[in-house]
Amino acid sequence: MDIGKIRNVALIGHGGEGKTSLAEAMLFLVKATDRQGKVQDGNTVMDFEPEEIARKASISLAVANFEWEGVKINLIDVPGFFDFEGEMIQALSVADGAIVVMGSNGSISVGTEKALDYCRKINKPVMIFVNQMDKETANFGAAVAALKNKYGAKIAPIQIPIVQDQKMTGYVSLMSGKAYKLDDKGGRAEMPVPDGVKALCDEYMAGLSETAADNDDALMDKYLMEEPLTNEEIVGGINAGVKHAKAIPVLAGSAFAAKGIDNLLNQIVRLLPDPGGLAVTAREGDKEIKINAAAPQFCAQIFKTIADPFVGKLSYFRIFSGKVTAGSTIYNVNADKQEKVASLYTSKGKKQENAESLSAGDIGAFAKLQYTRTGNTLTDGAKYILPEIIFPEPVYQMAVSSAKQGEEDKVFGGLAKLLEEDCTLRISKNVSTAETLLSGLGETHLDVILKKLKNKFGVEAQMSTPKIPYRETVRKKAEAQGKHKKQSGGHGQYGDVHIRFEPYPDGDFLFAEEVVGGVVPRNFIPAVEKGLNECISRGVLAGYPVVNLKATLFFGSYHDVDSSEMAFKIAASLSFKKGCMEASPTILEPIYSYKIAVPDSYLGDIMGDMSKRRGRILGTAQGEGGQVIDAEAPLAEMYKYATDLRSMTQGRGSFTCAYERYEEVPGNLVPGIVEASPFKRKDEEE
Repeated sequence: MDIGKIRNVALIGHGGEGKTSLAEAMLFLVKATDRQGKVQDGNTVMDFEPEEIARKASISLAVANFEWEGVKINLIDVPGFFDFEGEMIQALSVADGAIVVMGSNGSISVGTEKALDYCRKINKPVMIFVNQMDKETANFGAAVAALKNKYGAKIAPIQIPIVQDQKMTGYVSLMSGKAYKLDDKGGRAEMPVPDGVKALCDEYMAGLSETAADNDDALMDKYLMEEPLTNEEIVGGINAGVKHAKAIPVLAGSAFAAKGIDNLLNQIVRLLPDPGGLAVTAREGDKEIKINAAAPQFCAQIFKTIADPFVGKLSYFRIFSGKVTAGSTIYNVNADKQEKVASLYTSKGKKQENAESLSAGDIGAFAKLQYTRTGNTLTDGAKYILPEIIFPEPVYQMAVSSAKQGEEDKVFGGLAKLLEEDCTLRISKNVSTAETLLSGLGETHLDVILKKLKNKFGVEAQMSTPKIPYRETVRKKAEAQGKHKKQSGGHGQYGDVHIRFEPYPDGDFLFAEEVVGGVVPRNFIPAVEKGLNECISRGVLAGYPVVNLKATLFFGSYHDVDSSEMAFKIAASLSFKKGCMEASPTILEPIYSYKIAVPDSYLGDIMGDMSKRRGRILGTAQGEGGQVIDAEAPLAEMYKYATDLRSMTQGRGSFTCAYERYEEVPGNLVPGIVEASPFKRKDEEE
């Protein structure tokens, strides 16, 4: 395919505002499907996973290609819910432009705001499609006003919908100055511009002139001289603005009623850039290499992996230069492995269509690559690596286990495969609590993962709130004797030690000895140390590991016949239990640092909430789009924070966290922690 006749477009925005329905309307209009599916009926091309059909919402990106006016459009439908933000990042890493789909009720939803802000941040060309114009509450003018209020002169409405009896019956194209009447079959016919929209046309045309002038110095001079810009000059200025992500055209329509879809496709072809002008910076060692579509060498990147238990692994890729042919051998730079291209596909949702070859700018899929993962660079032998895809770090964590005994291997084997699909997912083992932890972007995210595990691999897992990895320590000095004496005929057992226990802030545990006069023979001292090392794994209060402890052996006694290493180990454990109880034991809890980004209007609420969580505010700073709060808080108070912050800020807040240190738990909370300790209950049962 001629690279100038390819458009790679991502559909992004808030959940529930019609992205998948818009994709379906496009596919039906171009006759890529024989019927227009509906999300509510579970029969759309893009939402095909069982969990998507059950939830009536997208949970994973999907790709479909079709042609319009001789141009191949690779459409990437992206989930809108915040828990699947990684899917949007993957899609925009390979798309050359984006369509933000927003509702028509006159307000900007959080998902719309976040999608637009991310596109601006990465300088991605973007257009806005105001959907659902057939709703009773539809108000295109209010939607444009809300957009202009937030994004200023960048917002460039290029179309005005004509609405009669709460239905969209046509539109005015401001770029051509013509009006069109729409029929129920997706067709259109030219008509006079209605009197009722002429004033709005004049208002928007004035705004378009300003936006066009902002993107062309010559036009700006003319604009400042108050000379009217021609339609051709306005179109040229808007085109330049879109290309450099400085102008955001706005269109309107109804995906459900298939209104305005042809005009949207026309503007995708005319306004969004083709891949030919893109150059990416690859790296080989310390050397930077510019890769553009004209380079003859094959270079591609995997942007999405799907693990299918029947078809096998599918790896979606974007070609940045060269071409790839079915049956060829390619090189995975990240894995330093050769891969055989057994099959090469293009996609229409879950349907894969065989392709003989694909060239620069195009999007396709490989099947059953052995070593390749999301983000990997594929070449024809060159060793440069494309920039990695930066995913958000997981912030919501739960303990995961098999729902049925004996299926642990199947559960964690399935989760390992899902890790290849979802780069915002993490699995880790907490050595302190012996739990396997599943981390993601939110409660819904992890719930979907467990549903996928059941649907794809036939095994069930369950989640629970993770245990807090508490520690124990002592706060003062104490001495204790541990004496083990047992006689049962023949050789007995005898060990006697006196040990001093005290706080040790410089490390977890230090053993020292100050024995004089041989009261404890040298050959038994290692046994004392070994006995103490075994004891510190279970503290005397609640059974948690003991840290920051120094134990000094300073006195003892022995028996020439009955003393042994085992007797001195037991004596050391007796001294440990007695001495630690007398050394003012307490519980330590993990403290994490948090960077919380919120809009200015939520600053007071978030700081107040952090105080309720026993957190400390370290400071605030101005960040991109609001305030960044630096805080520290106990992990025990923060496990549900991802959900709570989203609720408090209507999805606008975000945070990152990192472990800092352990601190002493307030005295009033210690009895509750001791009572709830699983180790304490286990000891009582035993």
